[in-house]
Amino acid sequence: MRKRVKRERRLRPAKMAEKARSEGYIRGWEQGRRYGVSQTVLNRLPAPAFAFFEKRVMFVLQGFEAIDAGIQQGLASLTRELIVCKAEHMLQTAAASRPDMMLVLNGLHVFPEDHLAQADGVRRLGIKTAIWFADDPYFMDLTPAIVPHYDYIFTHERNAVAYYRSLGCERVFHLPLAAAGHIYYPQPAEPSYLSDVCFIGNAFPNRIDFIDRLAPVLAGRKVVLIGALWDRLKHYKQLRAGIHLGWKPMDEAAKFYNGARIVLNLHRAPLDPVYSKNAIGLPAGSINPRTYEIAACGAFQLTDLRGDLVEFYTPGTEIETFQSPEDCAGKVLYYLQNEEERRKIAVRGMMRTRVSHSFEARLGQLLQIVFG
Repeated sequence: MRKRVKRERRLRPAKMAEKARSEGYIRGWEQGRRYGVSQTVLNRLPAPAFAFFEKRVMFVLQGFEAIDAGIQQGLASLTRELIVCKAEHMLQTAAASRPDMMLVLNGLHVFPEDHLAQADGVRRLGIKTAIWFADDPYFMDLTPAIVPHYDYIFTHERNAVAYYRSLGCERVFHLPLAAAGHIYYPQPAEPSYLSDVCFIGNAFPNRIDFIDRLAPVLAGRKVVLIGALWDRLKHYKQLRAGIHLGWKPMDEAAKFYNGARIVLNLHRAPLDPVYSKNAIGLPAGSINPRTYEIAACGAFQLTDLRGDLVEFYTPGTEIETFQSPEDCAGKVLYYLQNEEERRKIAVRGMMRTRVSHSFEARLGQLLQIVFG
């Protein structure tokens, strides 16, 4: 009996190594096929054509790294000249450069106390002003004070349009967000970025509750959670090997998306009593920028169902959805076992994003509205 035990112990590392090699081979094959198919599809897509505007546009940064970058790339390709500045210098820069339009992203968080006075000053120079809200409806307590100071109001949240118009703003438009294609695109993933299930985003209470309820399905799998406050999970010890507390640069986020078999997308709750400033209770219907970014990578996305989603992606064909933690758990198990279905859905979602959901497409709409 003693000899048998010793022999089993000697064989165990060999079996583990064999299993690791097998898993590595499977992951390598999956990654290679996903990347190869994605590149083939992208190479066959015709380059989209967008209208060009003989205008000089000044863009004021918000500090949302990927969205700022996408807007800059889009405006640079669509206009005669792009001028970029930080919020504290908007009036000074506008006075010196005299653009045809100033576009502000969001106007919250990092903007100085004299933000609105500066915006008024830019308008007095005869420069058209526009603001694009990317955080609605989570800061509806703050935005009503901002909108009267701009000529054109754009919001990614469809439900906010009627509200801003009720405040007396005449030129209010729904303008969804998009993906920055030079950041989020299919690429081979190094081993350190591989996972079975990945989620990137801060641990708001609804997300913590969701992942805790999903934990039994995640146990024993390679799970990556990136963002602040994930150490508040009840199942933190079980999942901590894959938890990265804090922020990751956008290029790294793209690598994690590319390396995941399944990327979860969990929208934050619009009525969160701690983190949302939405006393009017405006519901959230529009999808977040992460929806476009994940899809642009050619990654398989499993997302909660927002009302506007079906306008931008076809569930079950270009993206997959869930309506509860239990529904999500079942689909995680199913799609982990069905690589080909994952790949087909991911590639279709990538195609839809590249064709319809670029910042060039969105900003072309914005410029057409402002300049006609």
